[in-house]
Amino acid sequence: MDKPLTRNIKSDGSTVTLAEYLASGGYEGLKKTLAEFAPLDVQQRVKDSGLRGRGGAGFPTGLKWSFVPMGEGAPRTKYLVVNGDEMEPGAFKDRLLLEGDPHQLIEGVVIAAYAIQANIAYVFLRGEYRLAAARLRQAIAEAEAQGLLGEDILGSGFSLDLRLHTSAGRYICGEETALLNSLEGKRANPRAKPPFPQVSGLFGKPTIVNNVETLCNLPHILRNGVEWYKGLSRTGEPGTKIYGVSGRVRYPGAWELPMGTTAREIIEEYAGGMRDGYRLKGYLPGGASTDFLLPEHLDIPMDYGSIGKAGSRLGTGTMILLDDKTCPVQMVLNLERFFAQESCGWCTPCRDGLPWTVSLLEGLIEGRGRPEDLETLERLCGLLGPGNTFCALAPGAMEPLQSALKYFRADFERYLQPQTTRGGMYA
Repeated sequence: MDKPLTRNIKSDGSTVTLAEYLASGGYEGLKKTLAEFAPLDVQQRVKDSGLRGRGGAGFPTGLKWSFVPMGEGAPRTKYLVVNGDEMEPGAFKDRLLLEGDPHQLIEGVVIAAYAIQANIAYVFLRGEYRLAAARLRQAIAEAEAQGLLGEDILGSGFSLDLRLHTSAGRYICGEETALLNSLEGKRANPRAKPPFPQVSGLFGKPTIVNNVETLCNLPHILRNGVEWYKGLSRTGEPGTKIYGVSGRVRYPGAWELPMGTTAREIIEEYAGGMRDGYRLKGYLPGGASTDFLLPEHLDIPMDYGSIGKAGSRLGTGTMILLDDKTCPVQMVLNLERFFAQESCGWCTPCRDGLPWTVSLLEGLIEGRGRPEDLETLERLCGLLGPGNTFCALAPGAMEPLQSALKYFRADFERYLQPQTTRGGMYA
């Protein structure tokens, strides 16, 4: 039980059936929840556990739930929405859980819905995740047939209608209010806040949006207890985390490890280290929208606080590695093109600033750059930074750029030299 989220995941890629899930103790957390705890008790236990959202922001899950109106005067209709869109470049952890052990997610959904007294839940799934969709539909049908989902679950009097929604797919749907607009059939633009979704979300009703990995923690917390969950970690931030590595390593992949495992251990022991002939130059610790860190940061614990103090974010915990034979300027350009394409266009800094960033980087690489272009790029990092845009898309897009300008400035400046004298440029 030191790897509760992935203990049932099969190496051959097949999914866990309901019978197999039950044999491993599945739905015991739900049974205990419905039999022993009131909804507010569940909220308090999740608060006490210290579980933080695994979608990227890391907001305390129980605290988020506590903002939902409860009691007799609360609105009758409430919604729970599962964010399974997973559009962050470099992230594939939720896909692992969705395809490998869908009943774990369903159990977590029912527990969360019970905690906030929601009777309708949606799984907002990335459209390209066709295998995950098929397996999740089958698991939902199995759970309903066994009374684990639907009307009067396990004779408790609590009912939940769980629906699967395959999305048209946009990166902006990682922002929860844009996701809710999309789910309502509208353009996926972020909403003004307040009101926050916990009070006025889907169809104007109280709504909680939680990530797949976040919800998969709930059955284990409710079954095994808060102290057990805290004991899984190596730091003060409880639980395990599914960490991923992509780049020129021997074994790219994802592994469930104690929260606070160092990047060095993940890269060298689990990913097998860098491939022959390559050295690590830097890494994005939490996906494409996080700041670069350097090899000197490898021994920092991979948790929210430690990575934050080092100048980046844990984000999704899925690292993207930069090797010494890849140009950091071209890597950043590739990322900025993605972010510019995925901007919803709702606010001017993001809509116009990201294409401007791409244009400057393209000009630099093509030999049309000027020294003042680097100053302009630095200014854009501030103009598109936190507090200046409608949501976090553009600030996230600026994180790899601002850190690349900080750590790899010589690579940018080489492009300002004449073509014949640059020297040492990447192939």
